[in-house]
Amino acid sequence: MRSSKIFVLCAALSAAAWFLPRETMAQEGSVSYQRFYNDLSPYGAWVEYPNYGYVWIPNGIRGFSPYATAGHWVLTDDGWTWYSDYPWGWAAFHYGRWDYDNTYGWFWIPDNEWGPAWVSWRRSPGYYGWAPLRPGISIDVAIGSEYHESNERWVFVRERDFMRPDLGGRYLNRSRNVTIINNSTVIVNTQRDERRNVRYIAGPERGEVQRVTHTTVVPVAIRETAQPGQHLSRGEIGIYRPQVQRSSGSGQTPAPSKVMKLNEVRPSTGKIAATHQEQPRVANPDAGIQSQPVRKSPAPENKAVRQQPRPMNPAITNQSPKPRDMTPPKQRVKAQQVRRPAPPNKIRVQAPRPNPPEQKEKREPNR
Repeated sequence: MRSSKIFVLCAALSAAAWFLPRETMAQEGSVSYQRFYNDLSPYGAWVEYPNYGYVWIPNGIRGFSPYATAGHWVLTDDGWTWYSDYPWGWAAFHYGRWDYDNTYGWFWIPDNEWGPAWVSWRRSPGYYGWAPLRPGISIDVAIGSEYHESNERWVFVRERDFMRPDLGGRYLNRSRNVTIINNSTVIVNTQRDERRNVRYIAGPERGEVQRVTHTTVVPVAIRETAQPGQHLSRGEIGIYRPQVQRSSGSGQTPAPSKVMKLNEVRPSTGKIAATHQEQPRVANPDAGIQSQPVRKSPAPENKAVRQQPRPMNPAITNQSPKPRDMTPPKQRVKAQQVRRPAPPNKIRVQAPRPNPPEQKEKREPNR
């Protein structure tokens, strides 16, 4: 009798679970760091980095910058949320922090706190900017006047382009960062997720963005999904954001299945690029993102039209010297005149002048 009551109770609870909202079921679940290690392995390499432990380096993406490449901003009830086009974006842009290595480029350090984006914000007349928060930087430090992130880590965009879905082609050249940062102020707009007990920076105020973009900004809802990933549909963002525990309940310590050595990882290009190269989007050439003007290659020689070629200066060209018959006519005639010797008999044919004293002596007897 007692066993049958327990069976009925379990059946009732199981049936009730089917009628729970999908969002509620997703919110109830929790995972460990093993979820990060497993899901991100196909897209990059896990290495053991000094002072950080296991970090993740994404596979070579040309010109990659976190919160800049392949994504854009969407306003949600949690603030400005980074929507990434990468399948691993649900993890690396909402949990943990990013840091930079001059040899290997950007790498991600996992953490268990979810946020719309772990960045600091700045506002300059005509521009908005943001930079990834490094590990160990608290929100209070990030919004403080004494906190200064490296200039090259900032991304700036014109305020009118802030909400564009093709944001990747609108970034300013990083060579302008020093001037913009010196004329900017920190955006102090924080929010707290009471359910998760997490505090983060929400970004620019909605009213200000509406004023500078001349666009009505309507926040979209976040719908929590049960599977890793994210997708944007009309009026909502579906995103996987479970509660993350540092250790698993089974007693096993989470770890990547494969850990590479740093010297086995393919080095990055080195320094943070001055320009942003969006993959797969094509950058807008009018957005001022090129670091130097493009030099056009010389046009191929048109063999159908025979023209007298211009003289070349051998000091500034790699081509061989021109043949003699290509020398301009005036210079060739002048050279020939210089080389022509004087006629040998010209002086000999000239008759000698008469001697005046001798002519005077011959005329005296005739007087």
